[in-house]
Parts: sequence; C-alpha cells; structure tokens
Amino acid sequence: MSAAFVEGDRVLLIDTKERRYLVTLEATGEFHSHAGFVPHTQVIGSSEGCTVESTKGARYVVMRPTLEDFVLEMPRGAQVIYPKDLAPIAMLADIAPGHLVFESGVGSGALSMTMLRAGARIIGYELREDFAQRAKKNVASFLGDEASARFHVMIRDSYAGIDLPNGGRFDRAVLDLPEPWQVVPHLAGVMHGGGVVVAYTPSITQAVKVREVLARHRGQWVAMRTLEVLHRTWHIEGESVRPDHRMVAHTGFLTTARLLIAQ
Repeated sequence: MSAAFVEGDRVLLIDTKERRYLVTLEATGEFHSHAGFVPHTQVIGSSEGCTVESTKGARYVVMRPTLEDFVLEMPRGAQVIYPKDLAPIAMLADIAPGHLVFESGVGSGALSMTMLRAGARIIGYELREDFAQRAKKNVASFLGDEASARFHVMIRDSYAGIDLPNGGRFDRAVLDLPEPWQVVPHLAGVMHGGGVVVAYTPSITQAVKVREVLARHRGQWVAMRTLEVLHRTWHIEGESVRPDHRMVAHTGFLTTARLLIAQ
C-alpha cells in the first residue's frame, strides 16, 4: 500500500486532458495554472490516486511520478536522452546489478538514473561542473541516498584518457558526447573482455565515425551494430483505431559493440 503524501514528496498532477505537472509538495505551497490553484495541503496526507480540485473547479489526479515522468519533467541543463532511447540503451548495454559502468557525458542525469535504477555502479566523466551538479541533484532527488552512493562524477575529459577504477576494470561503457569515436581507443585498456560499449549519437555521420574506429580495431571489437528506435502511439477510441498523427521518430542512433580482448 502506498504511503500518504508528505511535505517534500514529488507528485504528478494529471488533468482531464492528460497534461502532467511535476510538483514538490510544501506546507505553504500552491500549484497555479490557468484553471486556478490547488493548495498543496489538499494533497499532503492523501494517498496516491486521489483527486483534487482547483479554485476554478479543475480536477487533477495525483500520482507519484515514474522514472519516465521524472525524466521528462525534471530540471535540466543539457538536453536529455528520452525514454524511448533510455530503455534500449539499458538493454543493449546489458546493465545489471553490480556492473561497474563508465559513462562519458553525464548531462542532466537521465541515462545515469536509468542505469542506477537497474543496480549499476557508475563512474562518470563530465566536462561541465554545472551539468555534473545538476545530474547529482536529480539522482538524489528521485532515487535517494543509496543510488547516489553508487554514482561518482568527475570533471574530466574522456578524449584525453580514462583512468582504471580502483579494484578492477569497467564492465560496460556508455557514451553520450559529441565525438565518442575519440573515446573508443581508450576503452580496451580499462574494460573487461566481453564488455559492452554503447554510443548514442544524434547524427548518422557521427555513428559512421564510431563504426569506422571500431572497425579499425576489429581484433578487439566484435558484434558491432547500429540502430535507431522509432516510437509511434495509437489512437484507440471505440471502433476508431488508427496511428496517432504525430510520432517520436528520429532522436539518435545507438551503436554497440563488445570487447573481445582486454589490453
């Protein structure tokens, strides 16, 4: 049974048109919209799934946000990887509890949270201090202290090299930065044999360059492939069944390979 909402909880308000609003509850807080306002005291003490009403009669269902909800609504500095790509990345990289992951390009922490939720430990390299701090705050806000303890971010340039982690090597590497092909040559020296690398690139020319570098080291990398994920929702209302007019098509390319021989 879900516990009652308390001050400090993040909640999702969903209106009758399925619009979503992420709110942090405060004892004296109010949620304002064009349809009036809702005092947070209406929500505090209530249970998940309750309905509240604004001063102008607008009704909202109150839920705890899922990870997908939080990623789409969370504070951000860098552009985030969206849920349609986050889930395939976690699957392609075979993220599992206890895996030590090298992440380059932490950004706002959406991908980090996905892998932490799956039980991974992460050492991340990020060039910008403000991005690193934002990612750590988002992780702490949604996943809490236990996940934060498995998330270590350094202000480092992965193009210049990668340090071996204390006590071993990385199991996985996930790259989300402008030129991931510059990082690939460093990975064989810091990953276990059989390890997986996944690179997220917005353009096909970037993906081609990643594949070219992997191919030049064919004695080290195998099982290379590149794919993209298209997301199309459907309209279903009675006997009216059709694809929605809009869809989330291209966002990025996912290139993956496995390390055959560790240096």
